[in-house]
Amino acid sequence: MNDKIMPIDRGEFYEDPLDDFLQTNNYGEITGGGTMQAQSGEIGYCDIEILIYNGNDYRKVIGDIANILEDLGAPKGSHITIENTKEQITFGKKEGIAIYLDGINLPNSVYEQSDSNVVLEELSKLISYDGDVQRYWQGNTETALYFYGDSFDEMKNAISEFISTYPLCQNARIFQIA
Repeated sequence: MNDKIMPIDRGEFYEDPLDDFLQTNNYGEITGGGTMQAQSGEIGYCDIEILIYNGNDYRKVIGDIANILEDLGAPKGSHITIENTKEQITFGKKEGIAIYLDGINLPNSVYEQSDSNVVLEELSKLISYDGDVQRYWQGNTETALYFYGDSFDEMKNAISEFISTYPLCQNARIFQIA
C-alpha cells in the first residue's frame, strides 16, 4: 500500500478491519504484513499479506478487498499483487502530501522557540484532517509530516499561508506522495 503509516497503526487501521471482514465472510485471513523503509529510515510503503481460502472466487474477493481498503482510506498508487501470477491490481482514492521540515539549517532560535507539534496541529486543522493516525518520520536532518485527503492541490493550498509564515516551516519541502 502506498501509505507511510507506522507498523502498529497499519495493523489497527487496515489489517484488523480487513481481517474481520475476510473471516466473517469466510474469504480468508491476514497472514502478515510489513513496513518497507528507505535507506534513510523513512517509510516507503507498507504491505499486508492475505491468504484467500480455496473455493472462493478470488477475483470477487480481491475486488472486495480493494473496496474495503479504499473505504478505510487507502491512497492512490496502492496495489494488490497476486502472488502466483505477479499480476497487479491498482486501487486507492486518497491523495497524499508530505511536508519536510528542515531540522538543521534554521537559526537555533527558531528551534528553541518553535514546536513541531504546533505545526502538526495547525496543518491537521487547515486540511481538515481528523484522522486518528498521525503519520510522520523524524530523520537526522529533517522531519516529515504526511497527510492523506481528497486532493493534493486543495491540501497544499490550504496550508500554504501557514507554511510561508511559521518560522519552523522555513525551507520546508512539499511533495505529492499519492
